[in-house]
Amino acid sequence: MAVMENETWPHPSFVPHYLLRGDPFASRLSREADMVAAFYICIIGIMSATGNGYVIYMTIKRKTKLKPPELMTVNLAIFDFGISVTGKPFFIVSSFSHRWLFGWEGCRFYGWAGFFFGCGSLITMTMVSLDRYLKICHLRYGTWLKRHHAFLCLVFVWVYAAFWATMPLIGWGNYAPEPFGTSCTLDWWLAQASVSGQSFVMAILFFCLILPTGIIVFSYVMIIVKVKSSAKEISHFDARIKNNHNLEMKLTKVAMLICAGFLIAWIPYAVVSVVSAFGEPDSVPIPVSVIPTLLAKSSAMYNPIIYQVVDLKNSCAKSSCFKALKKRSHFRKSRFYTISGALKDTPPAKDAHIEM
Repeated sequence: MAVMENETWPHPSFVPHYLLRGDPFASRLSREADMVAAFYICIIGIMSATGNGYVIYMTIKRKTKLKPPELMTVNLAIFDFGISVTGKPFFIVSSFSHRWLFGWEGCRFYGWAGFFFGCGSLITMTMVSLDRYLKICHLRYGTWLKRHHAFLCLVFVWVYAAFWATMPLIGWGNYAPEPFGTSCTLDWWLAQASVSGQSFVMAILFFCLILPTGIIVFSYVMIIVKVKSSAKEISHFDARIKNNHNLEMKLTKVAMLICAGFLIAWIPYAVVSVVSAFGEPDSVPIPVSVIPTLLAKSSAMYNPIIYQVVDLKNSCAKSSCFKALKKRSHFRKSRFYTISGALKDTPPAKDAHIEM
């Protein structure tokens, strides 16, 4: 990065936006726009940190060992919490100040943290979609997955995200200021500077966006196909099997909501990044580049809201049946939800409950 700090560039055929002006960290938005963005991200950050912190607290608070679905929930909440507390304060302070205040070292850290936690969230949801796919479409493999398999998956997620986030810090790729100046991201503009930069951008797009998204879409499409093809078969099963199937489908719907929320938040940002990387210089206007960035930064807020909405729906359903069930001494109160399901073997079908 020394070459950038001295404002020189080894590829004279293309000069990135942050070297075209004297100060790469000066905001190119109006002061009013920066204030609005700062207040927006401040609200999003508080809600994200509070919601995901609550998820972590409520899940870890349980006395029993965490089950595989709960491990996935905690992991996703940790990544969402991490992106809320490590990145958003930098953006908020810089937006209020109308310029990035933390120099190139702060830019590298901010870019690394955003990419690491964002990639970790997406890969975690990829693991969840595969879990749903196995449990619905290949039951014999789905029931084989145990707690130690979940731990192995989580280790893979952390190593995978750390590997790709660290590559720009050791020479393959880079982190650089966003076009509007008060935030930092992967240096997508390297794709126009050299073959190495182009290979870096292509690798990031494939391994950290296209491949995980493809797995998620494939998993849920196959689940939908499987459910439609087996609907008549399930109608002939006994109550226990039908209850288990309905439970798995409820879990799958919640997982689909979580994945859809994440992708909706990040795909516009990915599209703008690709256009910036391979399009003409300044092909994306500055105000247009800000909106996808702000939308992507809100993704960590959605999951706790989904958990709470599903939990509230379950509580209301129980309340409507309370009079009929009030004599049952083992009536359970609503529990917090995890995004992947596990069924207990001992209770009868009517007592099964959802952990999402």
